[in-house]
Amino acid sequence: MKFFRSNKYDSLASLVKACQKLDPRAQTVFYERYKARMTGICRRYAKTVAEADDIFQDAFVKIFNNIGNLQEPEAADSWVKTTVIRTAINYYNRTTRHEEMHGSIENVEWHVESDDYVRIIDQMNVRDLLDMINELPDKYRTVINMHLIDGYTHTEIGEMLSMSDATARSQFMRGRNLLMKKLEKKGIVHHENF
Repeated sequence: MKFFRSNKYDSLASLVKACQKLDPRAQTVFYERYKARMTGICRRYAKTVAEADDIFQDAFVKIFNNIGNLQEPEAADSWVKTTVIRTAINYYNRTTRHEEMHGSIENVEWHVESDDYVRIIDQMNVRDLLDMINELPDKYRTVINMHLIDGYTHTEIGEMLSMSDATARSQFMRGRNLLMKKLEKKGIVHHENF
């Protein structure tokens, strides 16, 4: 996948190296390369578009401040994505009140024991699924995004959110079950043919 506007940056490594030398043209190309994709990630973690824009801008300030430390320029794609996700999580941690972490949603019944939800979710329209995930309470939305969409393990989620992996797993299960209930309300239920 190439997003380079000039032959001068014929590879990701050459683009990163130019950014490390503070080349403003390279920085613009680098920023544009990631803007759409990383803004989408920010929107998954944020409550509003304005919050997503703030997270994205904060992430890119960090990225440009630390790009000189990137020793493997060809790994920039995963480094940028990780930086954006960590910035979103830090934003979430700063803005989430203690009460929300122990709110009344804790008593939600959760009983989905099969992996039908994976087959259902795999067959859904991505935009519809992301909209439903975005309707979840913050703590569940964040863990669902991290595990189901971004592929982090419960242990990694626990470390990043400063909670035990058991708590991360529990919040994922509860979030998953809330998501399943939302799917059922929209008429999307598991069937034997899923």
